[in-house]
Amino acid sequence: METNIEWNKLDGPNLQKKLQQFCTSEGISDIHFAPEKVGVRLEVRLHGILEEIATLTHNTYEDFVRQIKFVSKLKLNITNIPQDGHYTFEQTKDGVDRTVNVRVASIPSRFGEKFTLRLLDPDKGIVPLEKLGFEKEVHEKLSELVKMPNGIILITGPTGSGKTTTLYALLNTIVGHERNIITLEDPVEYELPGIVQSQVDHEHDYTFSTGLRSILRHDPDVILVGEIRDYETAQTAIDAALTGHLVLSTLHTNSAIEAIPRLLAMGVSPYTFAPALRAVLAQRLVRTVKDECKGNNKCDPSNNDTYDGRMALPELLVVTPAIRQMILNNETAEPILEQAKKEGYKTMQDWGKIFVDNGDTTQSEIMRVTM
Repeated sequence: METNIEWNKLDGPNLQKKLQQFCTSEGISDIHFAPEKVGVRLEVRLHGILEEIATLTHNTYEDFVRQIKFVSKLKLNITNIPQDGHYTFEQTKDGVDRTVNVRVASIPSRFGEKFTLRLLDPDKGIVPLEKLGFEKEVHEKLSELVKMPNGIILITGPTGSGKTTTLYALLNTIVGHERNIITLEDPVEYELPGIVQSQVDHEHDYTFSTGLRSILRHDPDVILVGEIRDYETAQTAIDAALTGHLVLSTLHTNSAIEAIPRLLAMGVSPYTFAPALRAVLAQRLVRTVKDECKGNNKCDPSNNDTYDGRMALPELLVVTPAIRQMILNNETAEPILEQAKKEGYKTMQDWGKIFVDNGDTTQSEIMRVTM
C-alpha cells in the first residue's frame, strides 16, 4: 500500500472525502488518528495490520475533527469525554451506487482528541459461508447447526476477528426458509434482505436486554443478538433458546472453551445454559500468502507484501451429551477441553498447523493472532 497524497494541503471536508476514497479503494477497515506533541499520526488498518501513512499537522487535524464531528452529529464543544457517532457516504463502484457506513469514536488524550473511524463496507459484509475459508468439516457442522430449530450458537473472538461477518453468513444460509428472523445490533452494520434488523438505542433505553425482550413478543424463529455483555442479556437469550428459538450471538473470549466459564462468571446457572448451548465458534483472521509466494522461500513472512487477503482460523466446540453433562457437573475448562479433543475438537493452533502445511499462511502469522 503506497500513497503520495499531500494530506496536510487539504481542508477538513476534502480530507474526509479523500480519506474515504483512498480507504475504500484499498480495502482498509479502520482509520486511526493519534495526536502527539509535534503532530498527529494517521494510521490505517489493512488485513488486520496497522500501518502509518502520514503525519498531520495539528491545524489540519483540528479542521478535520470539526468536519467529522459535524457529519457524525457529535458535540463540537465537547473534548474531555468520549463520544460515539456514525455517518454514511455514497460511493459508486463498477457503475453501482452503494452506501458505506462509518462508525466514529473519540476519546480524550494528552495532546488532543483521538478519533477512530471504522468503515463498514457493504461489499464485504455478507459473504457466503462457503467463501469464509473454513475447512470442509467446520463448514458442514456450521451449516447443520444453523438449521436447528432452537438453542444458542455463540461466536467468540476479539474485535476485528470477523465475528459479524460469520454471523451474517450463517443468517444468509437460512433467509427465506419460512423462518421469521429478527436481529438486534449495535449498530446495524450491513443490510440483509429478508430479515428484520433492529438497532440498539442507549439514549432511549433500547439496550440488548430490553430489545431482546421486545423481540420475543414478535414471534421470531431466529434471533441474532449483536453481543452478550451482561447477565440480563445472557439469561434472556438462553431463556429464548430454551423456549423454541434459535439464538445467534457473540461473546468476548479468547477460545471456544472459555465461553463456558465466561457465562458462569456472568452469573448464569449451568442448569440453564447447558441444555441451551449448541456450539461455540472461536475465530481469528489470518493473512493468506500470495500465490506467487506459496512454496517460495524467498518471500519474507515478516513482509506485508507476502500476503494478500485473509481467511478464518476457527475453533468449533460442538456441545455433545458428554460435554453438556460436564457443564452440569461444574467441571472446569481443562477437563472439558480434554473431552472435546477426544471427540475430534481442533484448537486454532491445530488448524493453524494444517493451514501452514497447505501453504495458505505462515507460522509467524498463526503465532501473531493466537499468542
